[in-house]
Parts: sequence; C-alpha cells; structure tokens
Amino acid sequence: MKGAFEMEINLTSKLRFVFQSDVDRNSAYDTLIAYRDACNYVSQYVFYNDFVLRQSELQSALYHDLRKRFGLKSQMTQSVFKTVIARYKTVQTQLRKQRVWDGYKKDNHGKDVPNYINKDLTFLWKPIEFKRPQLDLVRNRDYSFKNNVLSMNTINGRIHVKVYGLSENPYFDGSWTLGTGKVVRSGKHWFFHVSASKEVPEFQLTHLKHVVGIDRGLRQIITSYDEKGHTRFVNGAFIAKKRSHYANLRARLQAKGTKSAKRRLRSLSGRESRWMSDVNHQLSKTLVETYGKQTLFVLEDLTGVTFETVHSRRKENRYEHHSWSFYDLEQKLRYKAHLNESEVLLVDAHYTSQRCPKCGSIDKSSRNKDVHQYSCSNCGYSSNDDRVGAMNIYELGKWFVSGIEKPSFVISNE
Repeated sequence: MKGAFEMEINLTSKLRFVFQSDVDRNSAYDTLIAYRDACNYVSQYVFYNDFVLRQSELQSALYHDLRKRFGLKSQMTQSVFKTVIARYKTVQTQLRKQRVWDGYKKDNHGKDVPNYINKDLTFLWKPIEFKRPQLDLVRNRDYSFKNNVLSMNTINGRIHVKVYGLSENPYFDGSWTLGTGKVVRSGKHWFFHVSASKEVPEFQLTHLKHVVGIDRGLRQIITSYDEKGHTRFVNGAFIAKKRSHYANLRARLQAKGTKSAKRRLRSLSGRESRWMSDVNHQLSKTLVETYGKQTLFVLEDLTGVTFETVHSRRKENRYEHHSWSFYDLEQKLRYKAHLNESEVLLVDAHYTSQRCPKCGSIDKSSRNKDVHQYSCSNCGYSSNDDRVGAMNIYELGKWFVSGIEKPSFVISNE
C-alpha cells in the first residue's frame, strides 16, 4: 500500500565524560561492579527457577535481598530486573530461530519422519553471565543533565561529571525524548549511552520528489542513480587500504599470542569498528544532504546473502567481503532519511547485476567482473557494472512507486 511508513526514530547517543575526582571515579566503578554482580545474581535465580521472567515475581523474591547484598538504590534494583529480563528475552528470541532434531514422529500416512523442534531457554546449560561492568540509569530519577554536566546516582550518592560536546549534540536540543542511560567503561575512557526517540512527519509517496537506486559494493562503496540519470560513485580504494592495514596488524598480533598482543587486539577491534561507523555516518549523511526531503532511497535486501559465495580472484579481498558493514550503512541511512522526511526501501537483490536496464534481458555472461563492465548480449548496451546495478535497483524503486508492493526481477512460474 502506498504512503504509510512508520516515522518514529529510536537511536542511542554516545557521550564521553570525565570525573572531577578520583573519589567520584571509584564510586562509579564500585557501582558498575555491584550492578553487574546483581545482574548475575538475578540471572542465576532465573535459570534455577524455571526461567521466570515476570518482574513482579522477581521483585517479590529478590528485591530486599539485592538492596542489602549489593547496596543498590531502589531504582537501580528495578533496573537490574529489567536488564536481566531483557537479556534472557533476547537470547530466547535467538534460540527460537534454531531448530534441532527431536526424534521421529508419524506423518499422515503412518510413516516415521524426523521431528524438529525450536530451541527455547531450557537448552541453556548455565545461567547467562554478565561479564562487563555496567550500570543502567533511569532518566530524572537516576540521571539528569544541566549544561555540560551529567548528574548520576551511585551506591555512594550522586556524583557530577563533565560531558564532552553535549551543547553541540543534536539529540539534546529539546526535541528528543531521552530514555534509559547506560554507563560503560572502555579502557581509560568512560561513556554514557542514552536512548533517544523522536516523532517525525510521515514520508508520503504522494509527495515524492526523488527516487535513488543505491548499489553497495567493495570497489565502489556506493553507486547511486537517480531519476535525472545522474550517477555518483564513491570509490572504496581508501577503505580497502585501511582494512588491509587492520587485517595485517591483526594477523601479526594473533601470531604473537601474548597477553599484551591480546589486549592490543581488543583495542584494535574497537578502533576499527569506530572508524567504519564514522565512514558509514559520512556516506549516509552525504546521500541525505544531496537529495533532500521526500526522497525514496532504494537498496538491495541483503538478508541471507553470504559474501563467501563471491569468488574473488584476489585472496586479500575476502576479508573485506566478510567485514564491510552493509547493514550499519543501511541503518544509518534509514534514520537520517526519517529525520529528513524520506524513506529507505529494500528490494529483491536477484538479477540486479545481470539485467540490462535498457532492454530488460537477463544474462549472467553480459557482466565482465574482471574489467567491471556490462555489455548486453541482446541489445548491445554497455556501461560500468556498478552503474548498471544502481540503475536496476532504481527501476525496482519506480515499480514500487507505481503500486507494485514487492518489486522483483524474478519471474514467477505461477
């Protein structure tokens, strides 16, 4: 159906802060340890009591014990229950997606056939463990902001810490609703992760101004094609070089196997993830700013696509195939589009690289991956293969606008 897209945006803003004294730092760290230990205590109770996940029941059984044993404030204790319940429900959802053999059953003809069941929490062999010190805080009761200062509760009372860049942060301009905050430590640095939500105007196809097909890849990170026939390329050479550097450094550290090398590996992983996240942020920001409001960005649905099936002639390219975060780019583009009264549409990825955008014929041999060229075996049309992919994705977007709910180049036999 045309028009109706949900437009509530939910995201997490990450803020770095510094303590004003060692006493405050120690108080915060002691609180994180106490909170983590309390989560593990509740997790054990859940595991050994038939996976009870009702907060009222957990509160009745453990509330006073938690406060006395770990010295938590009242609201922190409630947050512990919520944290543990949320983690178990996440694991439960993941388990339900897995099927295992459970003997045999009779079919309609009385024949024995394999019986498969979905996993549940009973397949866990030990309680879920919370390893990393953490602390979840409720807005206003456990934390609040004033100017560039964060006031937060600890087991030893409130402390005040200085937050970097709060006044320039767009999520603190008063138009966003702040939710639960999480205090985490990464090495020597401390961060406050706070959820934020905002209602924005719905995207309406009737007000559509632009349709943009976007092909994601490795040689060209993104190739876009719009209704005016304009093609934009973002070359991925700088990313490939950087990722190759990280891969080589990772291999050298893994070969050492020392404790210091393992510490550097963990630090390297975080640094690489942050760098990739910033790249995706810049790419998505550029796309949204280039096309403006009421734009439909069309991307291939890569769910279930395994890049192991992409046979690269260069062995060093396999790492990039595995590691490039297409999903992260998609998510960043989606929430930025929503902020700008635009939308992201995922379409079927089949044949977008094999179909001629001029005559519509589909022939795998028309694409020469080695020279990145597409030459149609039917009509002779020739162009860059990434551009052809973007053109076909754009075409599927046009089909959606015309009223086809699930556009695809796959020919149905029905």
